[in-house]
Amino acid sequence: MKSHYVRKLAAVLPALVLVCAGAVLLSQKVNAAGGGSITGTVKLSGTAPHMKGIDMSKDPVCSKAHDTNPAKMENVLVGSGDGLENVVLYISQGLTGNEAPSSQEPTFAQKGCMYTPHVLALNVDQKFKVTTEDQTTHNIHPLPDPTAGNIGWNKSQPPAAPPIETSWKNQEVAIPVKCNIHPWMHGWFVVVKGPYATTDDKGSYTIQNVPAGSYTVTAWQEDLGTQTAKVTVAAGSAAKADFTFKGK
Repeated sequence: MKSHYVRKLAAVLPALVLVCAGAVLLSQKVNAAGGGSITGTVKLSGTAPHMKGIDMSKDPVCSKAHDTNPAKMENVLVGSGDGLENVVLYISQGLTGNEAPSSQEPTFAQKGCMYTPHVLALNVDQKFKVTTEDQTTHNIHPLPDPTAGNIGWNKSQPPAAPPIETSWKNQEVAIPVKCNIHPWMHGWFVVVKGPYATTDDKGSYTIQNVPAGSYTVTAWQEDLGTQTAKVTVAAGSAAKADFTFKGK
């Protein structure tokens, strides 16, 4: 009798496994379909500030990289339609606190003795790579706030050096980064929790995978400060949040 029940269980078990797996996959699809987004633009009102040119003559490799396109500071980049580039948008209120970090592994590149992108947004514990494409040595040096809980570092990257792979352990808006060898090199790491986005050269952005709910969205710009907006996201829909910064 006992062996009879064992045989029946052995016959039914594979079917149960398939049913459970199907339920998990269906749940994942439903959750993905129910995710909304927050979209909009960030613009500058008034005259765009002049971005000073950069003198790279002390390093011939850097100078040669900009023979036909002289390098300029990138603190405030204004594109078509007065759109502000490199503004980070993130959800500062309304999240559950259980959001997993992004699975993407972005790259912070040293190219032409400049940082690309100038501003890199990241989740807490999200891995990222620091790379170099230059035929000169760089010394990348992030400077987190000592009270924020992140640990700064200072690492050299000679030509063809392998990527530096790392992450940040705590939220911090924002961490400046410099090169000790090339003093004009300047960029930012913006470390947040939950979904985020960075504006393109038209000032446009979309924060993806936002669960239904009411939120406060913060827009951060390195020279112009921060602004906030309240939004309500419906399941599977896009909410709108536009921002306008005034030039100094």
